[in-house]
Amino acid sequence: MTTRLLTLNLVGAGRVAQTLARLWQQAGSFAVQDVLTTSLASAQAACASITAGQAVASLQTMRPADVWMLAVPDAQLPQVAQALAQVVPPASVAFHCSGALGSATLAPLADLGWRTASAHCILSFATVDAAVAQFPGTACALEGEPGACAQLHSALSAIGGQCFGVASEHKLLYHAAAVFATNFLPVLQSVAEDAWRSSGVPAALIPGLRATLLANAAANITRLGPVAALTGPAARGDTAAIARQAQAVKAWDAQAGAAYEVLSGLALRLAAQRGAG
Repeated sequence: MTTRLLTLNLVGAGRVAQTLARLWQQAGSFAVQDVLTTSLASAQAACASITAGQAVASLQTMRPADVWMLAVPDAQLPQVAQALAQVVPPASVAFHCSGALGSATLAPLADLGWRTASAHCILSFATVDAAVAQFPGTACALEGEPGACAQLHSALSAIGGQCFGVASEHKLLYHAAAVFATNFLPVLQSVAEDAWRSSGVPAALIPGLRATLLANAAANITRLGPVAALTGPAARGDTAAIARQAQAVKAWDAQAGAAYEVLSGLALRLAAQRGAG
């Protein structure tokens, strides 16, 4: 007896949606069905990337499906949920992949009996091919209706995800943590390189400094953990040096100087954990 694969429709199909859909299609977790994006051409390109699915031009032409992935920008989720509620009969599961928003964003669907959830994968989706290769072992935060979360837990686990639950009231803090861990790193590196250039470091040396310092820092944090990996004036408790450097940075760039002071305070708090341990 052949078991029917659950069908999956995509509303929005950027890198996250394409990655998950391709992995689920390959694993036999879902059969990718209809794909709707901002244009028929982009939907066709998404289907080619996923290697499955049918591009459609409107929500009204999408066929019924067991699971709906709403992979649009966060600001568009309420509008898309409302539109879906108006034109599609209640289905089994609808979920989005926002890290900051909870399943309550899909309230228009939940009110009609849909099981709604959010599923956020902590991975940098730089390109679809890279994300597909890197996905096994990825932590995936689930929030929402228990039945929907259970179904997503099974599907994400099948492609190598490590799933855990996050309470709705903690979604913003949870996502802010991911911003600290990933999104701020390019910002800090950019500030460092601007400061090097302003202080006379030859431009030709900066790519090497970037590669070496970032690689060493990441290796130390991975191997030792944040507390033991901390170096610099805060690790030494040299508050006088911190104060002098803060003034120098402020004189160069006021925002960078403010960031230096706040981050130095956090670094001193981290350094204090060594003694407490």
